[in-house]
Amino acid sequence: MRVGILCPPWLAVPPKGYGGIEWVVAMEADGLAEAGHDVTLFATGDSLTKAKLEYVFAEAPGSKLINDIVLDTTHTMFSLRGVRERFDVLHVHSPFSALAASVETGVPTVHTLHGSFTPDMDRLFGLVADRAWFVAISEAQRRHNESLRYAGVVYNGIDMDFYSLQAEKEDFVLFLGRAAPEKGWLRAIQAAKLAGQRLVSAVKIAHWTEQEEWEKNIQPALPPDAEVMGEITQDEKVDLLRRAKAVLFPIDWDEPFGLVMTEAMACGTPVIATSRGAVPEVIVDGETGWIVSVESYAEEAAERLRHLGEIDPLVGRERVRRLFSKEAMVAGYEAVFERVTSKG
Repeated sequence: MRVGILCPPWLAVPPKGYGGIEWVVAMEADGLAEAGHDVTLFATGDSLTKAKLEYVFAEAPGSKLINDIVLDTTHTMFSLRGVRERFDVLHVHSPFSALAASVETGVPTVHTLHGSFTPDMDRLFGLVADRAWFVAISEAQRRHNESLRYAGVVYNGIDMDFYSLQAEKEDFVLFLGRAAPEKGWLRAIQAAKLAGQRLVSAVKIAHWTEQEEWEKNIQPALPPDAEVMGEITQDEKVDLLRRAKAVLFPIDWDEPFGLVMTEAMACGTPVIATSRGAVPEVIVDGETGWIVSVESYAEEAAERLRHLGEIDPLVGRERVRRLFSKEAMVAGYEAVFERVTSKG
């Protein structure tokens, strides 16, 4: 099958630091190419892929220019030239100009819903609801808007080869993500304090809301033994995930998936998360980690940290291999593409 994959133009594929969507795109493009499909990836020129790479921007501009309208529109206009003669299906990972233009090309267009449904996004998707095929990344996400034309639910995948198992852990717990309040960094700090555990954090602080959270709430709460890192490389992230005794995932929003949970489980590291969003689909409570309440996260997580020996690291890794691996994701998208192309 001839597949054109349109990735947003802000970050390289795979990303050099923060960038969940770009890691998913990297796995998809490589996996489809390995399976024998004719795949073209539209991304930035500093991307690395087994697919054919086409680009208008030689270097990724970085996270501070995410959603820049000129970058978005230029990338779209470059990517969609002559696609009707070149592709059987377009897989669009950006919801803005790329989705708006792709549905007008005559090529079946699949859009993966990487973000949450807001009133603005509901309005945007509603305008193309009968012309695009949508893929949810969890059942929880799909339930937020069941009016769209879905081609399926496909969980985000990871390359298991990158995430080797380490059963013997070091004496720290880990928080990874953005400094946005809904990500729960402050709750992670509070839980680590209550449990008497050293917290290591690797956090993106770019948006003004993230900077505000860092200055007003995080810095005053950090204990002396806490270690704070900024954006880190993929290799650095995997190293931390392998060595940490647990990952704290104290979100207070309906996160559509949460890639860090599967990354941690693949390394044999239990996750202590709230019950928001897709968490109950990813974590098996008491087997691959624990699910606790948002309201009493610090107290409940601190208690669970005293029972880490009850979690078998092999159980989490096997669950990831079966449901959340690159191979599982690629098979899911192959089924989606077959479905939408057969319907014309």
